[in-house]
Amino acid sequence: MGVSVDFASAPLVSVVTPSFNMARYLPETLDSILAQDYSNIEVIVVDGGSTDQTPQILAGYGNRIRSITGDDKGPSDAAHQGFLQARGKIFVWLNADDTFLPGAIRTAAAYLTAHPEIDVAYGEAWWIDGNGRTITRYPTLPWDPKVLERDCFICQPAAFIRASSYRRCPLDPDINRSFDYDLWIRMAKQGFHFGAIPDYLANSRMHSGAKTIYEREAVFHASIDLLKRHYGYVPLSWVFGYATWRSDGRDQFFQPLRPTARNYLASLPAGLRLNSSSRFRFFAEWLTAPIRKFLT
Repeated sequence: MGVSVDFASAPLVSVVTPSFNMARYLPETLDSILAQDYSNIEVIVVDGGSTDQTPQILAGYGNRIRSITGDDKGPSDAAHQGFLQARGKIFVWLNADDTFLPGAIRTAAAYLTAHPEIDVAYGEAWWIDGNGRTITRYPTLPWDPKVLERDCFICQPAAFIRASSYRRCPLDPDINRSFDYDLWIRMAKQGFHFGAIPDYLANSRMHSGAKTIYEREAVFHASIDLLKRHYGYVPLSWVFGYATWRSDGRDQFFQPLRPTARNYLASLPAGLRLNSSSRFRFFAEWLTAPIRKFLT
């Protein structure tokens, strides 16, 4: 990360960490923020009333962080509450089990400073496991609003938002699954500008306690609902993934998706039902999809 920044005029970056009973990972998360080679940072932890060792951990950081404790409606509401009290010109939320890579904040701040037309800057990232071991690269893609209609390719902990842009299009505090995807879609539809940074900025942790894993069905429903709400169409990739999960129960991350002809056939009635106003479009996608080449 060879991006330089003038620290005398460096914008304040507000890092908000929503947390609830994440004592196992929270110190690593906070240390990854405080170890950044960028001095103009404020750290706000919004804790939903944890009953583990979180209060003691937060107390140990003293005035290096600011903590807000109380009831919230979930991680989206917690992040939003933090941003309402944030003073920075750049916002980022880092979940209590994710981490920044060295130089992440400096790189993002320099990019947004050099590109005043950009509202959201997102970088590359790694998926890591519960012990911090690298699993694989997060499947980030260059910015394309059409691709966003079928794939959330932005890694949330590696995404930095201009504060003025966030205030015009904030998180929905009532959505607690796929809420980052919802935010990116709403911002894209409103004409906000996104910029991809080629540097690796963060680690996104996947473990048994992650909502994406242990609330798999609810995450499917939430993502399908938001695609219908925003675009009026649920792409085959989502329908097929859901039909396959219903068949074999694999989490499709630690247990990779296993395509079968039976599941592919099952995705047709499911997709037609979900896309009741776009049945011809879905049938055409289903009929011509390259995924048929990989069926077992």
